[in-house]
Amino acid sequence: MPGSGPLFGGGPGFGPWGPPGGFGPGGPGPRPPWAHGRRGGPWGRGAKARKGNVRAAILALLAEEPRNGYQVIQQIAERSEHAWRPSPGAVYPALQQLADEGLIAADETGGRRAYRLTEAGRAYVEEHADELREPWAAMAWDFGEGVPELFKQAAQTGAAVMQIVHSGRPEQLDRARDVLSTARRDLYRILADAPAGSDDADPGPDAREGS
Repeated sequence: MPGSGPLFGGGPGFGPWGPPGGFGPGGPGPRPPWAHGRRGGPWGRGAKARKGNVRAAILALLAEEPRNGYQVIQQIAERSEHAWRPSPGAVYPALQQLADEGLIAADETGGRRAYRLTEAGRAYVEEHADELREPWAAMAWDFGEGVPELFKQAAQTGAAVMQIVHSGRPEQLDRARDVLSTARRDLYRILADAPAGSDDADPGPDAREGS
């Protein structure tokens, strides 16, 4: 199996992104470090809020355009930078409750159900505009500037590695391992303010392991 070769150090998973089936061919796509859905956040960091306001998020999204339940979940995840992904068990009951209150209504088109605001719902949204302004922002990870883009690049790198794992020849796997090893060392050298490719910085125990 390719996932047990030297690129993976003999382990069943791949770094912080989980098992090989988590992304690349045959998987649902790359999972960045913040997208595991664990309450503690990536590497033990917590989100700004423990529990999001699902009702507020639904109303804010439907104020833009009609959406189905799946689209609501996807939009909340994307807009919170994947720090908050409410389960269907939280979203669909909230949709039903809002419908029972007359704030939203469901339309069926081609076998698909989409929810929209009613007149009462639009009046409610306007009346509570401050409360409903980007409720997902309170759930976003408290990262510094540029960090989400860095994570995005890391996830894209992981996806490229999985392409090699699934389709690469043995010599390509060896080259990929060397590329990752060099990149890891260079990252530690950045922390040490040493030039890339130099031997002036201690690459750290994680980088030395298995080298």
